Amino acid sequence: MEKQLSSIQLAIKVFLNAVSLLLVSPCALSCWLWNYLSNGSEAMFQFWAHVFSILPGYPGMSLRRAYYRLTLDHCASNFYIGFGALFTHQHVLVEKNAYIGPYAMVGMAHLGEGCLIGSRVSLLSGTEQHVLDEQGRWGPCDQTRLKQIKIGDYAWIGEGAIVMANVGAGSMVAAGAVVEQDTRAGILVAGNPSRFVRHLREVPQRQTSLSA
Repeated sequence: MEKQLSSIQLAIKVFLNAVSLLLVSPCALSCWLWNYLSNGSEAMFQFWAHVFSILPGYPGMSLRRAYYRLTLDHCASNFYIGFGALFTHQHVLVEKNAYIGPYAMVGMAHLGEGCLIGSRVSLLSGTEQHVLDEQGRWGPCDQTRLKQIKIGDYAWIGEGAIVMANVGAGSMVAAGAVVEQDTRAGILVAGNPSRFVRHLREVPQRQTSLSA
């Protein structure tokens, strides 16, 4: 009985995913056309990202996931993205079983397999997005200075953290921490700016890469 119920649930999820892809495909097509006609502008991508971010429940999550599967550089079919969460750029890679909590904002990033992004987390596109001019004024975001950060496999980013650099596989960033420098694998960091707290456990060698 349990196996039969599990098979039915799986069939329902597959059906919903297929329907979601079909429903969002016109939106994804508008992004591709806009990018082509506007020389790479992400305005249309961001418009639909905001629209889908506020759709509630599992149907909303399914539509968000389907939209990003069709518009990001790479996006697994089995990741979770909560209510209010959105990607601000298309140059993102999302591996399988990643979790993105409610109201999280993800810039240019590579989210490793099974990583956990807590609610209200901000993953920024590096630390040099703005430039101070000769008159002492900060300029708007300079797209040419954006950097893709890497969140390692099975890393955990706590609620409200701000991350601007790579986080190693299996590491934990405490709630509210601000990460400005690359974090090694298998450790806990906390504070503003973030500092080493302790080792968590040994991480397999194949998971220790911090490549951006």
